[in-house]
Amino acid sequence: MASHDELLDIALGIAQRAGELVKQRRAEGVSVAASKSSPEDIVTFADKESEELIRSLLAEARPNDGFFGEESGAELGTSGLTWVVDPIDGTVNYAYGIPVYAVSIAVVEGEPDPQTWRALAGAVVNPALGETYTATAGGGSFLNGRRLEVATGVQLPLALVGTGFSYTAERRTRQMDVLRGLIHEVRDIRRIGSAALDLCSVASGRLDVYYERGLNPWDHAAGALVASEAGARVGALDGARGGRELIIAAEPGLYDRFAPLLAALGVTDR
Repeated sequence: MASHDELLDIALGIAQRAGELVKQRRAEGVSVAASKSSPEDIVTFADKESEELIRSLLAEARPNDGFFGEESGAELGTSGLTWVVDPIDGTVNYAYGIPVYAVSIAVVEGEPDPQTWRALAGAVVNPALGETYTATAGGGSFLNGRRLEVATGVQLPLALVGTGFSYTAERRTRQMDVLRGLIHEVRDIRRIGSAALDLCSVASGRLDVYYERGLNPWDHAAGALVASEAGARVGALDGARGGRELIIAAEPGLYDRFAPLLAALGVTDR
């Protein structure tokens, strides 16, 4: 089997090529191709083009591996490895020209299920800002080649917290109830619009905590590895693994103080 570094080289090279493509398409003008879960949950033609490029390049490089992409679903391979791909994470930002979006590619071992898989390597590329996050299991995480370490010693009242909201208006309203209880307990809240980059921001110290409900596997596969390899704990409540129900990322000591607060606010009921 290929080494983690070899897998990372593939993820990084392909993510960079896809990043160049989507940046070019952004400069040319963005067209919405479709909506998904709600009218606000959009897919651009660039999303589809990016995923098609990524999928074709991975098929050339790793023909026996599986593929799990946002736009084209899952296809199992025979190697035991699966590439989990978000062709543009932060599509609404992308559509509006907000330079906070990324191509996210991770390779995982086992079933393509975040409750059981083991992430081996991942790359998150923000072409608009020229930032590239990378990580390998046991090998640390990096931003443009600089090793990352999660912020330590942050007290809960001074924690800058990132989150995201559902595309469904009714659920967003319920999520605001959690924020109303949370805002008094922390420094401030940020809603940046890209789960992958939020997780990477915990790794780089731009955020102290990140939490969100309703994420899909491709939203967090690479970013969660970047965060954990920088020293963050990534999970949910009561020792559960992070996933669609909830994901939390923070330095372990801060995580232990933040997670009970979320539980008391009824985060998983909303």
